[in-house]
Amino acid sequence: MNTTYETVGLAVPQILLPAKDIDLHSWSVIAVDQYTSQPEYWQQVALHTGDNPSTLHLVLPEVYLNSQGNDKEINQINQNMNTYLSAGILRKTSPGFVLIDRSTPINPSRKGLLVALDLEQYDFSAASQSLIRATEGTVLDRLPPRVKIRQDAPLEVPHILILIDDPQKTVIEPLFDKTADFEKIYDFDLMQGGGHITGWHIQQLSVLDAVANALAHLAERDLFQKKYNTDKNKGTLLYAAGDGNHSLASAKTHWENIKQTAKASDLATHPARYALVELVNIHDEGVIFEPIHRVVFNVDTDEFLADIAKEGVEVLQFDHVKALQKEKKRLEGSIKTLSEDAPAMQFIPFLTYTGHGMLVFRTPTHTLPVGSLQKLLDKLAKKHNNMEIDYIHGKDVVSELASKKDNIGFYLPPMNKNDLFRTIIHDGPLPRKTFSMGEAEEKRYYLESRIIKPLP
Repeated sequence: MNTTYETVGLAVPQILLPAKDIDLHSWSVIAVDQYTSQPEYWQQVALHTGDNPSTLHLVLPEVYLNSQGNDKEINQINQNMNTYLSAGILRKTSPGFVLIDRSTPINPSRKGLLVALDLEQYDFSAASQSLIRATEGTVLDRLPPRVKIRQDAPLEVPHILILIDDPQKTVIEPLFDKTADFEKIYDFDLMQGGGHITGWHIQQLSVLDAVANALAHLAERDLFQKKYNTDKNKGTLLYAAGDGNHSLASAKTHWENIKQTAKASDLATHPARYALVELVNIHDEGVIFEPIHRVVFNVDTDEFLADIAKEGVEVLQFDHVKALQKEKKRLEGSIKTLSEDAPAMQFIPFLTYTGHGMLVFRTPTHTLPVGSLQKLLDKLAKKHNNMEIDYIHGKDVVSELASKKDNIGFYLPPMNKNDLFRTIIHDGPLPRKTFSMGEAEEKRYYLESRIIKPLP
């Protein structure tokens, strides 16, 4: 294989798929970091899959994570993986990429390409200049349970979406003109309103090489520096983790742990050196950045809002949402009268069981509203000991949760996706949970897998 693959951190994986007689509708379930405050969703998934072969039995939904460590569940997952391998429930394919077209009730098409990326080219630290980077600040406390799941697992079952910045659509999109040349390996409806997914297996070396070459062109230094107006001190960013930041960071941590004891001669080809990911072009019409809202649980709402006001944030409350919208519009209009040097005010509507309100940050602490709010919540969490924060996709879910006593829901605005790469290159990772690629039901479903542990 030519050295271009190594240069762009790319590898051609041997993917495992369910045996051909497996019901894919029951097999494929949504990413475990979704519906974390809605256990009823996962109960419905469990009822739907039953004892049928399913990726539900190979993953641990985060709604069930607990402080005791989930050892029993993790051991069962490892046992299930070994059973699926030995019983022929999973089948090996020839090395290749998978071209993917996903549709949902919200979005008619999101195109992707399943590949393996080299974790040696990935660094999730805030100062990272690596080829593969995090898009959000990595919360180190979130890694240990994920690493524990991976450390003895023979398989990885990924939900990671990696963004590339390809405005001319040179990497993924041309492959859809050649689908007649590729083997269609799945084509089915996803459960729980997840839409439809179709996949084609790409094995032809000339096509694989064309993908590597197109990625290499995107990473050319002169092009990169001109595109993002950078100097030679900025490292090339080719891949940005869109979804699954902490899953990718866990894979990296696991790999670094392996390197401590593995033979040097085994490192270059060790399967855990690579992570199975789906590449998605940020310029794909199906890539829509949705905000990730915040819901705060277990607080006296009046006391909590009073503490927010003590931090210099204006707290406005309204009898109905129309009054909120009118005041927000008025304040947004007033920004135009301020000097250009004045920091732009930020407005974050909220809801409690008693009614609507809005936070006004007249002197924001971050360039993004989500950053100002997150800093505020992190500070208040030190005072409110029982306080919990969850990160919610979709306004309807926020409204449902925030309408209950002792909860507050904060509604955040979306981020412009065209600013993502430039922001990361110049400013580093965004505040955690800044954006979501689509709504919850549009997240990646588990389907393919790959061996990450040398088998006897």
